[in-house]
Amino acid sequence: MTVVFKAQRKSNNGVKGCPMYFFLGWLLLAMGAYDLGVVCAEESGSQQSSASVVIEDFRHPDERGFPQGWGAQRSVVTAHETYMIHEEEGVAFLRAKNASQRVYTKQMTWDPRKHPVLVWRWRLQSVPEGEEFLAAIYPSLDTDMMFIPVNTKYVWSAKLPVGTIKEGGMFSSTEIVVRSGAAPLGEWVEERVNVYEDFLKIHNHEPAAQAWGISLLGGSGVEVDFGSLRVEAE
Repeated sequence: MTVVFKAQRKSNNGVKGCPMYFFLGWLLLAMGAYDLGVVCAEESGSQQSSASVVIEDFRHPDERGFPQGWGAQRSVVTAHETYMIHEEEGVAFLRAKNASQRVYTKQMTWDPRKHPVLVWRWRLQSVPEGEEFLAAIYPSLDTDMMFIPVNTKYVWSAKLPVGTIKEGGMFSSTEIVVRSGAAPLGEWVEERVNVYEDFLKIHNHEPAAQAWGISLLGGSGVEVDFGSLRVEAE
């Protein structure tokens, strides 16, 4: 804003003695330049990298309690029945109950090179006996030649130890276990994963300049809450 103001002040000195039509033309041009300067300043500010950026806080449910801007892997009707936003003490979260498919969002501006670390919270509420898969989060940092999202599946498993890796195939994601055991129940736990480094190791190429999106999945018969999602520089 300061630069734009100075530019206007210099231009005012330059129109003394000019014909009226020239003055009016200059005035319109100056107004356009001022607007352009404001837009450029706002865009520049919005693109500046900060240490932490929230990409979803689940504070915007639709009339059914489903997060706005999110879609369903298969059935939208079923997704609305099994995923719903709740709030406790001013904190919003997405609850998955007996889910059978993923839900996803593409409405984000996230450069995984600048913010390689994905941070999220999740909380188990109930787990049926014998259930192994509890929940997963899928950051999709790119798409393939057929525009299918390329992602990594970070898993909360009831049995597999942390660090277990299951290689993906043509139509499946590589799985990495980041939490193990059906406990604690009713308590939030936080995960921090450098998804950019994992992407390079798994896919052997750089991701896209902007991440495609993120998917969430609750286990069958499992009741699990997903808290806010954010990305960090380190």
